Amino acid sequence: MLDLSEKDTVSTKSRTRSKTRLSRALGIALTPKAAKYLEKRPYAPGEHGRTKRKQDSDYAVRLREKQRLRAQYGIREAQLKIQFEEARRAAGLTGENLVEQLEMRLDAILVRSAIARTTAQARQLIVHRHILVDGQRVDRPSFRVKPGQLVHVHEKSEGLEPFQVAAAGGHVDLLPKLPPYLEVEIDKLQARLIRRPKRVEVPVTCEVQLVVEYYAAR
Repeated sequence: MLDLSEKDTVSTKSRTRSKTRLSRALGIALTPKAAKYLEKRPYAPGEHGRTKRKQDSDYAVRLREKQRLRAQYGIREAQLKIQFEEARRAAGLTGENLVEQLEMRLDAILVRSAIARTTAQARQLIVHRHILVDGQRVDRPSFRVKPGQLVHVHEKSEGLEPFQVAAAGGHVDLLPKLPPYLEVEIDKLQARLIRRPKRVEVPVTCEVQLVVEYYAAR
C-alpha cells in the first residue's frame, strides 16, 4: 500500500504525463517540463504521431485553437464561454478582449510574475489561501485583478518551500519573459498589475480570431 508521499509522487507523475501528451497533441508547451519533452519528441502522441495527417476541416481548425486557449489557461469550457460572452459585449475586438481578460486572472498573474511555476501550482497556492490582493486573502483562481492592485504572498506563508524557490528566482528562467504590464519584486514575492494587458504582449500561442469564429458559428 502506498503512503501519502508515494501517492503524491504518483499523482504528480501522472499529471506530468497527461500535460505532456496534451502539449504534443496541441503543439504547444503547457508546462516547463512539457517544453523539454517537446524538444525531444515534437510530434503528436500515439503510434501514428510521426505520420502526415490529412488536412483538417475549418471546424476542426477552430476547435483546436479554442482547445489551445483553454489548455494554456487551464480553464473549463463553461468558464471560457462566459469569458467569451463578456468579451463580445465589451468595446473593441472580441478576440483581443478575451485574451486580455484571461490574462488578468489571479492564477495567470502568479505564473507571469514567476511566483508560481505552472497554472496548476498557482491554483493550489490560491485555493490554500496563501495569496493576497491588496492585503486581502483571495481563494478564487478566477479572481480578476484590476490595474493598480498588488498581488503578494501572505507573510506567514513566505517561508514555505515553493515560495522560497520563487523568491530566489527559481522559476524565472523557465517561464516567458516578464510582460510590460506587470511590475514584479520577486524577492518580495509580489507583483502589481500596472495596466490592462494588450494582446500582442501576452505570451499565449493562439489565433484568437479562430476562437471567435468557433463560438460565432455555434
